[in-house]
Amino acid sequence: FRTWSGAPVLILSARSDETDKIDALDAGADDYLTKPFGIGELVARVRALVRRHVRQQEPSPQIGFGEVGIDFSRREVHKAGNPIHLTPVEYRLLCALVAGQGKVLTHRALMHEVWGPGHAEDGHYLRISMSRLRQKLERDPAQPEHFLTISGVGYRFQP
Repeated sequence: FRTWSGAPVLILSARSDETDKIDALDAGADDYLTKPFGIGELVARVRALVRRHVRQQEPSPQIGFGEVGIDFSRREVHKAGNPIHLTPVEYRLLCALVAGQGKVLTHRALMHEVWGPGHAEDGHYLRISMSRLRQKLERDPAQPEHFLTISGVGYRFQP
């Protein structure tokens, strides 16, 4: 969610353990409120989040490279003006690569980000999805310009 949106996130939970709060805030939440809570406190926290959000509001996040345009707020991808259908996995992979723009992202990091911690060793999923992403978005998938392989390490998105 944080790769494409700056919308305020308030976690309402019965979990009051400090590690749960830390994990939620580190994952991108703006505030964390534990049950039981009063309606007045909830409303005040929502007002505070909205105030901060209105001040920080930006135009819809978009990026372009080559013939490709991505509008993250609408979850739309276009190539040469034509809409491109990406599977949910391909879209998550694209978001992870774009978020790490210019950085080398390891196979393990991408597997964890896109498929979750239980799939860190299933590298063939990543190779297949990267191949499909290149087929859909690169001008020449055999000679990629934007989704580069870093042999033995991972991949890098180069706009």
